Amino acid sequence: MLPAGVDPRTPVLVGAGQVVHRGKEPGLPGPAELAAEALRRAGADSGTGDRLLRAADLVAAVSPVSKPYGDLGALAAAELGATPARTLQSVRFGGDAPIKLLGRVAQAIADGKAEVALLTGAESVAAGITAARTGIIPSWPDEPAGAAPDEVVGTDRGPNSEMENAAGLWGPVYFYALMETALRGRLGLTEEAHLERIGALWSRFSAVAAENPFAWQPARRTVAELITPDPANRLVATPYPKLLTANLTVDQGAGLIVCSAAAADAAGVPHDRWVFPHGIATATDEWFVSERADLAASPAIAAAGGAALRAAAVGIDEVAHIDLYSCFPVAVQVAAEALGLALDDPARPLTRTGGLTFAGGPGNNYATHSLAALVQVLRAHPGDFGLATAVGWYLTKHGAAVLSTRPPAARFRAEEPEVPAARRATAPGYTGPATVESYTVAYRKGGDGADEPEAVVISALNPAGARILVRASDPETIAAFADGDPLGAGVEIAAADRLALLTERTVR
Repeated sequence: MLPAGVDPRTPVLVGAGQVVHRGKEPGLPGPAELAAEALRRAGADSGTGDRLLRAADLVAAVSPVSKPYGDLGALAAAELGATPARTLQSVRFGGDAPIKLLGRVAQAIADGKAEVALLTGAESVAAGITAARTGIIPSWPDEPAGAAPDEVVGTDRGPNSEMENAAGLWGPVYFYALMETALRGRLGLTEEAHLERIGALWSRFSAVAAENPFAWQPARRTVAELITPDPANRLVATPYPKLLTANLTVDQGAGLIVCSAAAADAAGVPHDRWVFPHGIATATDEWFVSERADLAASPAIAAAGGAALRAAAVGIDEVAHIDLYSCFPVAVQVAAEALGLALDDPARPLTRTGGLTFAGGPGNNYATHSLAALVQVLRAHPGDFGLATAVGWYLTKHGAAVLSTRPPAARFRAEEPEVPAARRATAPGYTGPATVESYTVAYRKGGDGADEPEAVVISALNPAGARILVRASDPETIAAFADGDPLGAGVEIAAADRLALLTERTVR
């Protein structure tokens, strides 16, 4: 019998499964194998075994990067004996995908277009690297040529502007490092004080990972270990050594079972296993980082989080359990600021997994793990609310989900709130006076194993407030930014690869 007041079409999470295959364990499992195993565990977690798995009429998969399957959901369904009417898959890149897909399948259930849905994702980057290094050909299944889901969810628009490409901002670590230094400038902190701040944040995350049986690196780390460069923790892009960055070299999978309350009841899922999505929202910031008004702020996180909380009819202070997407420290700090969360509240840590450095950063699929972790926490604390966020590209695409064992008061509706415009003009090709807004020194591993700075990327604002990116690789400029701290200093830009410092730094 349905709980009192619960509409039969109410979407509910009834099963959550995770799997981690660490390097010392035998075998080289692929993403399809890990995804299917995670769903099997979700089936066991629901108390129904494979009954709901085989009954699935909708399967949604997070696009894998370790083997770019066109329709991972179809492969996982075949392995489980399911014959879904429809499959969905996210676009090739985007860590926002799990929450976006959860919103999509929950809406389909609420609209009567599905009864039982599976959501899964997995990565086998570590296994792929091992296979390449040893010459082993892993027995990962292939799919028919042209395999594709019934619907691709999300946008695959390119993430970089021409100016960003010209400045060598070719990957997440460089963008996030630039954002991190911009945040430090806004906070008015020295390099040393800011490193202590983010090292302490990451140390607290590692403590959570140490208690997570599905974490890739379940070990506590001290602040000194995290922020001190050494051969095992080399500098990548200031202020980030390796242990302050996401770890993609993992083999992990996660899966969720979402169904209508009627289907859950008919399958005999005990009511104490039910976790309801109360609010799910997605939003997008100004697409190119260099065109954002503030490099270290996210109006879209505030919009998505606010919409999800309003749908759940709760305020952030009523949410007891949090998992903020944690690819780099700046992502957590920006989200916490946008949502009104303290960074260091011992009663309400900002991760339930340990984050992408320690729990693991399985490509686009981290948030499926955080959702699975939240399901278990909320069952252990009936009536509490939990919030998870997800991020795609460079604090670009965002998702927020509010969950609880408490039945929702309103009919489910996935939200896509409007985001206030927050755009800054850019001035590619500009020469003349400007002020250093942010910078990051990019490092490479030298022949002797030591870190060597190879270039500095500088974000500067001209007198009109327009942003210019400069990538300088001359030794004098690199030394000025690697050995000093010209944040807030005046510069004279001579070209896209050359500038001269004019004044001392303003952050001390």
